[in-house]
Amino acid sequence: MSETIPTITTDADVVIEEAGGGTVGAGVIGAAVIGAAADSAESAGTGVSTLHASGTVDASGTVGASGSGDAARSVTQLEEEGEIAADYIEELLDITDLDGDIDIDARDGRAYLSVNSSQDSNLRLLSKPETVNALQELTRIAVQAKTGAFSRLILDVGGSRQAREAELGQLVERAADRIEGGAQSASLPSMSSYERKLVHDLVAARGFVSQSEGEGADRHTVITRA
Repeated sequence: MSETIPTITTDADVVIEEAGGGTVGAGVIGAAVIGAAADSAESAGTGVSTLHASGTVDASGTVGASGSGDAARSVTQLEEEGEIAADYIEELLDITDLDGDIDIDARDGRAYLSVNSSQDSNLRLLSKPETVNALQELTRIAVQAKTGAFSRLILDVGGSRQAREAELGQLVERAADRIEGGAQSASLPSMSSYERKLVHDLVAARGFVSQSEGEGADRHTVITRA
């Protein structure tokens, strides 16, 4: 019998105290930031504002069918992606008056962009998973508009990806416990291809076997005994 492992729930929105004594949810600020990012991309001719307004930003971290024929990118091309993405994110930080340092890396066929702050910063307003995923999608489209090639760039804000990897590790542990307790298999919630790759590595390290099943937004990982 297969068991489904539920998604780990996160804390409620961070509440920020305003000067006037009121409060505003971080999710509201995150939505405003994404709107500003869409407007910025529109001014650059990327058409991102249309994507944002239609509600089709894919929180799974994928970009439609345009990535189906994506070829392997050289390190130089990935570094170029990172530079374009860094310029885009830097402009966004300026628009929203947020502070952050940007680091670029290229590995495993992807460009990686990390935004962190060495001091007490309101950067945490952008580090909520849903906001990071939406910003990643917007950044990928901005890069694609410049290079003409599909981007698989991964964006991290304030350590959000590390936190997510820790959550995935907990999901895998719970699934493994269910199987060791007698379940034939355990199904994890649907995830992006990037997160499923992380899960496959975690499962293999745990001594189990995993495979992806389902299509599109419903694609998920099923774990079984080796």
